Amino acid sequence: MARKKKMDPLDIAAQQREREQAEVEQAFLKGMTTLRDLIAPSSLEIHSAYFRIGTKYGRTMYVYGYPRRLYTGWLSGLINIDQVLDISMFIYPVDTAIVLKNLRKKVTQLEADMAINAEKGKTRDPAKEAALQDAEELRDELQVGSERFFRYGLYVTIYGDSLEELGYVQHSIETFFGQMLVYSKTASSQQEQGLNSTVPQMSDQLQIRRNMNTGAVSTSFPFTSADLTQENGILYGINMHNNGLVIFDRYTLENANMVVFAKSGAGKSFTVKLEALRSMMMGADILIIDPENEYQRLSDAVGGSYIRLSLSSDTRINPFDLPKVIDNEEADDALRANLVTLHGLLRLMLGGASANSAGIGLSPSEEADLDQGLIDTYARVGITSDPLTHTSVPPTMGDLYDTLLHMGGTGPQLAQRLRKYTTGTFAGIFSQQSNIDINNNMVVFNIRDLEDELRPVAMYIVLSHIWNIVRTQQKKRMLIVDEAWQLMKYDDSANFMFSLAKRARKYYLGLTTITQ
Repeated sequence: MARKKKMDPLDIAAQQREREQAEVEQAFLKGMTTLRDLIAPSSLEIHSAYFRIGTKYGRTMYVYGYPRRLYTGWLSGLINIDQVLDISMFIYPVDTAIVLKNLRKKVTQLEADMAINAEKGKTRDPAKEAALQDAEELRDELQVGSERFFRYGLYVTIYGDSLEELGYVQHSIETFFGQMLVYSKTASSQQEQGLNSTVPQMSDQLQIRRNMNTGAVSTSFPFTSADLTQENGILYGINMHNNGLVIFDRYTLENANMVVFAKSGAGKSFTVKLEALRSMMMGADILIIDPENEYQRLSDAVGGSYIRLSLSSDTRINPFDLPKVIDNEEADDALRANLVTLHGLLRLMLGGASANSAGIGLSPSEEADLDQGLIDTYARVGITSDPLTHTSVPPTMGDLYDTLLHMGGTGPQLAQRLRKYTTGTFAGIFSQQSNIDINNNMVVFNIRDLEDELRPVAMYIVLSHIWNIVRTQQKKRMLIVDEAWQLMKYDDSANFMFSLAKRARKYYLGLTTITQ
């Protein structure tokens, strides 16, 4: 007989410590508050005809009878009733072969009964004739596969602050059902099962069902909209005409642009934020120009990139950047298109905030010299109209300043007007090579900390930079420009926005402008 090995005192002590630690952990866990403790009611009483959760009374009803015909959306009135209630629908598919077998028996039985009654000289029975017609129609549709058969259960749980209020709510529900010849009953002695069947846990404990075909089941869908619902898209809200869901994909239209108008404080930004989040769920990248620092929390919540533009920040955007265009036709005109964009930007910069009102713009000779200066600036770094040269490092605003300063005509005067953006007060932010990366599902450009004079310039440059990125890689994107009125005040920036809106469709870009 084997003798039991004597345990080492150290092992015994270690096991004792483990047991004590486990007991302490169990006691600690019992004293912790869990999510279940937070959402659980203070009490639950189950009675034969009602139940009580805390101070609220509730009652579960089930539907047991339906009319011969139901119209589409017949249940939407119940959804919109001004009462607190829970509705559950359980739909169980039935094997078509079994249904066809039973229908053949039913049709044979009905035809036999009608034949016997005819032989006895009895008057015809409209109910049996209608039942026979329905059975034959359903049998034919099941046979060709245009219909399917289901077992359908509909349960409603109502709530009230007292039994009297509960009775009033039940009367309202029964009246609503009765108008459509739909019959309901209280789940007597099954209130616990009824409650479990209407809470969102996919448990049909009442198991009270009726036979229905596809058409009848489809009419029970409570949200109906003939015009504002698509199979794909995002939820925008509720259709005020029929209380249906507005599910819409703006990218299925000829263009995906959208304009949001509303007075201050009406919820413009909130609406667009919600649309942006839901669009991200559908695979869209979001680009936002934020002049009032309203989108930082949204960007942080989804792990986006928040780019703050100011004179003291390290962020730089070079307006001379050229897009790496994929389209061969546009690649040949990439430099020319960017020159046109730079013309608009420089008119905005050199004209100042009063360019439109006071006529302080560029004269024809200045326009010509500026155009030549831009071409020479690109040429000095080896960039020409040849797309193969567009991979070179682009020039900066400082290079344009040097070119204008040393050329004839009005070049030196233009250089003096441009100097505040290169070596003066506004130097740095737009006069160096770009160092930003917008390779993220959400990118927000914040320009709140820029001076008022620089804001339209910054919005123009950011839009131009985004446009270059969009043309480089085609994918589903949404560009949001908040407070767009700041751009629309100036002809050149407004024209650029107009051009972007017209061409965005080609690059799968949806432009959203927000203004008062």
